Amino acid sequence: MQRPLTNHNKKLSALCAIVGAQCSAQNLESIEVSGIAQSSSQVQPGDLFVALPGENFHGAEFADDAIKRGAVAVLTDAQGAESITGVPVLISSNPRRAAGITSAWFYSQPMRDLYSVGVTGTNGKTTVTTLLHQIMMAAGRESGLIGTVETRIGVDAVASKRTTPESSDLQALSAVMRERHMRNLVMEVSSHAITLERIRGSHFAVVGFTNLSQDHLDFHKDMEDYFSAKSKLFTFEYADLAVINIDDAYGKRLASTTELPVVTLSRLDSKATWHYDAINSDYVGASVRIRGSGGILIEGKTGLHGGFNYDNLLMAIAIAVESGIDPIDIAAILPTLTGAVGRLEAVRLGQNFTALVDYAHSPDAVKRVLETAHEISDGNVIAVLGCGGDRDKTKRTLMGQALKAGADIAIYTSDNPRSEKPEEILVQMVLDIDVVSPSEVIVDRAQAIARAVDLAQAGDVVMVLGKGHEKGQEINGVVHPFDDRIELAKAIEDKK
Repeated sequence: MQRPLTNHNKKLSALCAIVGAQCSAQNLESIEVSGIAQSSSQVQPGDLFVALPGENFHGAEFADDAIKRGAVAVLTDAQGAESITGVPVLISSNPRRAAGITSAWFYSQPMRDLYSVGVTGTNGKTTVTTLLHQIMMAAGRESGLIGTVETRIGVDAVASKRTTPESSDLQALSAVMRERHMRNLVMEVSSHAITLERIRGSHFAVVGFTNLSQDHLDFHKDMEDYFSAKSKLFTFEYADLAVINIDDAYGKRLASTTELPVVTLSRLDSKATWHYDAINSDYVGASVRIRGSGGILIEGKTGLHGGFNYDNLLMAIAIAVESGIDPIDIAAILPTLTGAVGRLEAVRLGQNFTALVDYAHSPDAVKRVLETAHEISDGNVIAVLGCGGDRDKTKRTLMGQALKAGADIAIYTSDNPRSEKPEEILVQMVLDIDVVSPSEVIVDRAQAIARAVDLAQAGDVVMVLGKGHEKGQEINGVVHPFDDRIELAKAIEDKK
């Protein structure tokens, strides 16, 4: 985790007061906190260690390690406090919320000093934020990016561990961006982060909503709960303005219920604030005419493919204009935009068919990306897909059905089986599906990719779905090196 160089030291008594925590020690004025950490491995001397209750263990179990590393106090709940000795303990009934509020206050509300943008939705978050970051950087506005694939501070990039960081990391990163004179922060906001209060204490100039479809129902009890979690972002506590895709049914509902002022987006509805006058697609992308606030017209060519990517592009452009970037500059930047790593990413080694890798891992995402594959194919669409273990089991059959419906040749395989047996996951994927040759079930993912390439003929499209940018395959707690792009390239070379 990166931290700002600027001294943000605070008295422990002030930290205790800011969240109304009960403290187990006296003389708090004499103790100074120099940082906040929610992982004991990241603790530095002088830190406040945040010990949160979790699904499998309590963070207090790592308090001794944190104290050995130099933690001067611990923020936790009453249960965690029972086992902690040797340093003052701040006890909160909601330590997650307290951690967010404390972290934002500790770093002096860094997100309010940036033009901060948060984008949420089931699909499209990574592409929207990547496109928006590219626009801002190309327009000369130094910007930070936080998301699923990577975290960027201007041109410096590091791999991300999760879509939205824990609150202490998020606020520290934002403070680093401010310290390095970034003007903007663009980030993905997951429903997990909203529910688990990682963004508590944060504030955005703009929040965007892409769409909502079935996913994460291992975490949310149903779609209504999932939508409710997303909706919490669209309040004055977290933002000043909402930009919402109203082609999505949940987006239309959100636009009519949020307390925020709303800018609407639509691919087809000319009544929306931002919409397309025309999309003329071909095998290299599309020529587009985009209408916006006050009759703004932006025309140009894009190398992006697929209706969902035109939705993503429209949101990125709308937010860019809202942030103050000149539409004339955006029109000039438009042809240079490349989208996100692992999202419809091409592998080109001179073969006579198209080979693409995409992160699609929900039924709706699979449906959409395969529709795009047909738009650019002169032959068959051959698609490889698996479902992750220890995740939402209710979507497995739906994903299998989406693969069968969208691909001419469907190959069902493994994708991060984790603690589950991949054969059992595949049984759920192909439930009530008659898998007829040349479609087939191949448990080994590398073999499945090789088979798809072996079947490919001139003009076909091979789609490898589910992992996108990921570089590992998790099996029984061990992450083995595995990159769909590399495996696809190997298979293409072997075919030559």
